Amino acid sequence: MALVEITVVPVGTPSASISAYVAGCLAVLEGQPVKYQLTAMGTIMEGELSLLLALARRMHEQTFARGVDRVVTTLRIDDRRDRTLSIQGKVAAVEARMKGDTH
Repeated sequence: MALVEITVVPVGTPSASISAYVAGCLAVLEGQPVKYQLTAMGTIMEGELSLLLALARRMHEQTFARGVDRVVTTLRIDDRRDRTLSIQGKVAAVEARMKGDTH
């Protein structure tokens, strides 16, 4: 199980707002066997790495399909092999540290 954070930014759009493009990216994830969380600066996906990379490409390409001539996509991959990763597990680990639990 891996986590991938993706940010897809269309360049040269008629408006400064990109929320419609972000919604298009999230539509790619609907019905897919991945968990995802939209954040203010990107989207975090949880699932098998090969599937996440394929979905990232589809998210990137769907932006071009909306008539954009340039798209900048940034990916960050967290792929841990010694234990299972999850979005909620990573958040819970930090919250536990903040409460003083060092285990």
